[in-house]
Amino acid sequence: MTTVEAGSSAPKLGEDDVRKIDQLRDCYARLGSELSRVIIGQKDVVEQLCICLFARGHALLMGVPGLAKTLLVSKLSETLSLQFSRIQFTPDLMPMDITGTEILQDGMNGRREFQFVHGPLFANVVLADEINRAPPKTQAALLEAMQERRVTAAGKTLNLPPPFLVLATQNPVEQEGTYPLPEAQLDRFMFLIELDYPSEAEEIEIARSTTGADAPQLDHLLHAEEIIDFQQLVRRVPVPDHIFEYAAKLVRKTRPAGDSAPAWLKPLVGWGAGPRAVQNLILAARARAALLGSYMVRLEDVQEVAMPVLTHRLITTFAAQAEGIGSKDIIRRLVEESNRER
Repeated sequence: MTTVEAGSSAPKLGEDDVRKIDQLRDCYARLGSELSRVIIGQKDVVEQLCICLFARGHALLMGVPGLAKTLLVSKLSETLSLQFSRIQFTPDLMPMDITGTEILQDGMNGRREFQFVHGPLFANVVLADEINRAPPKTQAALLEAMQERRVTAAGKTLNLPPPFLVLATQNPVEQEGTYPLPEAQLDRFMFLIELDYPSEAEEIEIARSTTGADAPQLDHLLHAEEIIDFQQLVRRVPVPDHIFEYAAKLVRKTRPAGDSAPAWLKPLVGWGAGPRAVQNLILAARARAALLGSYMVRLEDVQEVAMPVLTHRLITTFAAQAEGIGSKDIIRRLVEESNRER
């Protein structure tokens, strides 16, 4: 239970929660060390994946092939003792291919009866590879799983096993045979995580470590029940009032039709971020603070998660594209201006 200090704008954590945050910080440090035995570099990506996991959010991964996206996700699942499932999305993939379907089998009494067979969505960590290659019906089935953490199949509604995390990779929309993700589905992803090429030293180390002996088996650091407990802990991390105000004002500035938007932004942004962006900013900041061992959300926590939270929620205009201005440039300028206004 939290207590409140006189003059404080946020509740203080109790002793049990303080102890749990210390445990989470130590687990996160060991997790990074364990993954570094297999994954070279990508420290920021690991942090963002862990933020999504402990904040109960989903992530959209962007990057060229060969950047170890699948390996990273599978090894993260292995280290956390979570069930991992990989779905290769294709234009002919149907909803029942991911949710499951009923099959006719012989029953115990000799009569034939329908039995539901779970699809690959029934896992703790689901990697949706090339998500925008799937037709809209299949994307809608995935959207229900992401939002409600349940699926509807064969006339039944079935809950997915907690914790549940969807990590999706996406191809450029310009490629043939892709279906652009609707804004409603993009908004369900807490983070857009961008993976870049490794440095020269990292690439040499990748070649050295992956062309020799088999990859080592990683230690299991956490179990599903412990992760769920930490997810509940994250939502109890105190947030001062000025942090709520900062997050709300930052998001409102991205909306060109609103009074809060600066004049320079209005011709560059066609559509800004919605209220879910404010929720994700606060949740992600809470998770980051807990992972780093902080007992209260700080301003820098919100600033560090602003880019992955807002990048895919801003739709730039043709004028911005013609000038080579992307959503990341706009967010970076908004954060800098917000700092000067404080």
